[in-house]
Amino acid sequence: MTATGLHHVTAISGPARRNLDFYTRVLGLRLVKKTVNFDDPGTYHLYYGDETGQPGTILTFFPWEQVAPGRIGVGETQETAFRVPQGSIGYWTHRFIAAGVAHEAPAKVFGETVLPFRDPDGMVLALVGIAGAEAEPAWSGSEIPAEHAIRGFHGVTLLLREEGPSAAILTDVFGLAETGREGALTRFSGSADRGGHVTIRAVGDFLRGRPGGGSVHHIAFRAADDAAQTAMVRRLTGTHGLAVTEQRDRNYFRSVYFREPGGVLFEIATDIPGFAADEPVESLGQALKLPRFLEPHRSEIERVLPAMA
Repeated sequence: MTATGLHHVTAISGPARRNLDFYTRVLGLRLVKKTVNFDDPGTYHLYYGDETGQPGTILTFFPWEQVAPGRIGVGETQETAFRVPQGSIGYWTHRFIAAGVAHEAPAKVFGETVLPFRDPDGMVLALVGIAGAEAEPAWSGSEIPAEHAIRGFHGVTLLLREEGPSAAILTDVFGLAETGREGALTRFSGSADRGGHVTIRAVGDFLRGRPGGGSVHHIAFRAADDAAQTAMVRRLTGTHGLAVTEQRDRNYFRSVYFREPGGVLFEIATDIPGFAADEPVESLGQALKLPRFLEPHRSEIERVLPAMA
């Protein structure tokens, strides 16, 4: 009953075309799935990641053409960080300058070099230089040189009023261990290299976050299969008294959701069946894929969705 780390992160963005351009052209991620929000099929659900969309590499978006900006506050994810090879921070700094990407100067956090930046909707992101990351797989189909390409998630930072109750979920349910403290930050880590870190920034009394463009909707932790997910759910409900949804089939993984004590929406997603469940790896992300229950409405859905080209 151990979550090796993050499965994916899902956020809210503005126009789909702008979102696609930034994440595929500027950051060099692969669009591995173009589908819709199963609960709101008039909205795209775009998945970006490595070549095959491995757990720990997937950043997904609900893009809305007209969306008010979100506001960072307690009870939400403050920062989403990617891994890059240790010597790549200089390359990315120059790339961000050339592309006009809002960014800050690199800084040291937990002994690692971190380059904070924002996407066009103001989502707070970072690149973290990691020794040995060059040996990890990356998507090679972009203009980013392979030696500098993003290698998946490093982790996320949660902005919370207090650490304790949320830390109990990370350690007792997901099997993460405290691995460092630095000022208001406490880091918890799992066994995975990609997406293995969750950091809590405890700030006491502070404004709550407001969902909108640039804000994270939820973060998902990995479960190897249904049995592992069920074990985590039993721990959440039996030991911690939290309400968890019924399992929902998302075609590429199966999910349950709950609010952790600090207010962040968590998901537990299975590693299986994966993004090649309905199209070959070679053509991932090229066609609009719909779940079976929405196929009869394809023509209507395609009329409503904004153009991506």
